[in-house]
Amino acid sequence: MGITRFGNRQLSKALDRWGDNIIADVKRIVVETAELLKTEAVARAPHDTGDLKRSIEVTVLADGLTAIVTVGAHYAIYIEFGTGIYAVKGNGRKTPWGYLDPKGRLDENGQPLWIWTKGMHAQPFWFPAVDIARDYFKNEMRKLGR
Repeated sequence: MGITRFGNRQLSKALDRWGDNIIADVKRIVVETAELLKTEAVARAPHDTGDLKRSIEVTVLADGLTAIVTVGAHYAIYIEFGTGIYAVKGNGRKTPWGYLDPKGRLDENGQPLWIWTKGMHAQPFWFPAVDIARDYFKNEMRKLGR
């Protein structure tokens, strides 16, 4: 669904001017921020099978100044923004639709059960977590400047 990076080339160039002693602190902040983002996203993600929560991963690049946080579940965007008539900004489908019950249940006639829906309300987990991580990153970087 989303990829969020903390750190960049400009940051790397600025660090060259500050010296080696601050680089370790910045690397620590980058990793802590990425881990915070993951923790917050996992805590906010709705739980059905747990696949969404398990799909959130952190990768720290070799330079230590960039961390990538990814959400691998293909349906994460639908959780974040909703679907159908409930989609954020009203961009969802306006008519109801049906699908076969993924759990394989049968109706009262022994036929595969069809589930009808108008959509699903948004359950934001990613962007609230990004906001928290961004604030943490900014605050920690300000402390280094003091």
